[in-house]
Amino acid sequence: MANTYDFGLVGLGVMGRNFILNVADNGFTAFGNDLDEEKVSALIEEGGDTAKVNATSDVVTFVNGLSTPRKIMLLVPAGKVVDIVIENLLPHLDKGDIIIDGGNSFFTDTDRREAYLHEKGINFFGAGVSGGAKGARKGPSIMPGGSRDAYQHVKPIFEAVSAKYEGEPCVAYLGPKSAGNYVKMVHNGIEYGLMQLTSEIYDLLKKAGHLTNEELHQTYASWNAGRLQSFLVEITSEIFEQKDDLGDGHLVDKILDKAKQKGTGKWTSQNAMDLGIPVPTIDVAVSMREISALKEERIKADELYGRPTPESVVKKTLVDKAESALYFAFIITYAQGMHQLADASKEYGYELELGEIAKIWRAGCIIRAALLADITEAFKADTGLRNLLLSPSFVGKVQETVGAARELVAYGATNGIPLPGLSNALTYFDAYTSSRLPLNLIQAQRDYFGSHTYERLDKEGTFHTEWED
Repeated sequence: MANTYDFGLVGLGVMGRNFILNVADNGFTAFGNDLDEEKVSALIEEGGDTAKVNATSDVVTFVNGLSTPRKIMLLVPAGKVVDIVIENLLPHLDKGDIIIDGGNSFFTDTDRREAYLHEKGINFFGAGVSGGAKGARKGPSIMPGGSRDAYQHVKPIFEAVSAKYEGEPCVAYLGPKSAGNYVKMVHNGIEYGLMQLTSEIYDLLKKAGHLTNEELHQTYASWNAGRLQSFLVEITSEIFEQKDDLGDGHLVDKILDKAKQKGTGKWTSQNAMDLGIPVPTIDVAVSMREISALKEERIKADELYGRPTPESVVKKTLVDKAESALYFAFIITYAQGMHQLADASKEYGYELELGEIAKIWRAGCIIRAALLADITEAFKADTGLRNLLLSPSFVGKVQETVGAARELVAYGATNGIPLPGLSNALTYFDAYTSSRLPLNLIQAQRDYFGSHTYERLDKEGTFHTEWED
């Protein structure tokens, strides 16, 4: 092939096609590969100029068409497909070539692949890509992890195609091995929490405040113009405007209340438990998707149990408190996710810079929010900060808003409106900021029935008591 392309991409679905066109738009030549001839043809047609972007279904033609060291990104479904694609590429690669997995692979799979390919002289990156199809086309947030030296070959391309925040690219080398995939996993866990919180506040405003869809649109739009400015609040405001093109009324009211999941939120929750890091807002967000799947059972249970009629409230007062409570809960959710990243960094040797992670989340990604600028500054001011709640710059923000969270959680409990994300955020805050918890009793119970021993406040060492005697 006459042309040698700067960048290769395997998997020309919506994400892959958009990403490779983004690469071509930013001054690099790009070569796509997919077994599906229709997808190959679609990219060639959309790309137009085959000197800038081209595609083939033949793996040998694909690999031979790339400049060395070859930079090949995979945007294929996580799991066995990634391993199959790697094995198809391997016989045709040279030492020093680079494979980048841009999917939501589980971080231990990335570690396994990185070690396997390292033995063969191939550099392997796990790179989280956030921003959905539109982000892939116009500028995503990219979270790469792998060899620092090999990243230098990929850096110019990633910095060119990534989203920009005040001119700064939303991509950075994060650390060795699976650091990139791990950070993307926790990003998705935070995403679960924020989505759950925005939906709960919607439920509260609708059931207690009787806000119409137009009022909900205006409310979320006004919030997005303030301290709650974020991608999720922005799209929520737009969702309430969408009319049903298959019937009357608004589309949101016709959508089934069963949310699906792809597993990254669950992975975040499970791994947090393995590390011993509490992320209850993320945990309950996963659980609520599971509860939502029990639609038929929920309908039957609704018929069996009475539910209070929500007490009347002043609409503006409710909206103001909801804004404060949502801001409080957003802070808590980010705090939980960043705490998990801090601990995982030590456990897995990632050497993560939390300020840098918050920085590359400020634009392009699903959890982008104005709040991340403050989070970036907090971790830059104290690089050893263990938890966002310990940052002096966040104390005032939390103190100002926690009261509203308390009032709404109490209102929800009294009036039968489930607010699990908000209540878990509040409980986490109250527990984390309590110098004394009742776990002394649990230690006593464990020692009573299992001789598990306990520690004391007034003496060093480990103790056991024969309780029954």
